[in-house]
Amino acid sequence: MHELATSLTLAGDLIAAADGRLAAIVWLSLKVSLTATLIACLIGMPLGALLAVGRFTGRRVLIVLTNGLMGLPPVVVGLLVYLLLSRAGPLGQCGLLFSPTAMVIAQTILIVPIVAALARQVVADAWTEYREQLRSLGASRTRAAMTLLWDGRFSLTTAGLAGFGRAVAEVGAVMIVGGNIDGVTRVMTTTIALETSKGDLPLALALGAILIAVVLALNTAAFLLRQWAERRWG
Repeated sequence: MHELATSLTLAGDLIAAADGRLAAIVWLSLKVSLTATLIACLIGMPLGALLAVGRFTGRRVLIVLTNGLMGLPPVVVGLLVYLLLSRAGPLGQCGLLFSPTAMVIAQTILIVPIVAALARQVVADAWTEYREQLRSLGASRTRAAMTLLWDGRFSLTTAGLAGFGRAVAEVGAVMIVGGNIDGVTRVMTTTIALETSKGDLPLALALGAILIAVVLALNTAAFLLRQWAERRWG
């Protein structure tokens, strides 16, 4: 019990002192995860919208596939990206393995299906409500999809947050493709895993507290944004 109390105290001291090593790990984690989330939203949201309003061969298969890929095993994604970026892989000459870029690629692959599936549901609900109105205005399905995406932009923050939450909490995939190199690819989750195994609980606890605080802060911001939007536009 005394050891735990000491570790918690030291963790608090690290956070209060804005420890340089701690700050670098947090910054890299946020940079990688936010970049992956942005890319996933740019890909997944239009894809989800087109799956919601489009009518084309294979649409149902794609919907089922997208929903199924929401549960992609991270280590499998990490392995596939590793094989893609390794020296013997098709992109080996790019030298991206064991770099933050490789981690962004792995996280993006993981969260695109999540963003796409959630966006599809939001747009599908709006399409059911506004279909006739959009058709009467002569909007094409592509134009309707983009319009509904914009109309549901505040609701879609949930999809973005779900993607970010998956990305920032990821361990397996980023460990494989990033290598957990100190000062280069070591992020919050991989550091927590490593330091816990080494018995360095203060750093692990400090990072754990920051990780929870970041997720809570983003969810709070999204909630307040939606509340503001509802008050302003009804």
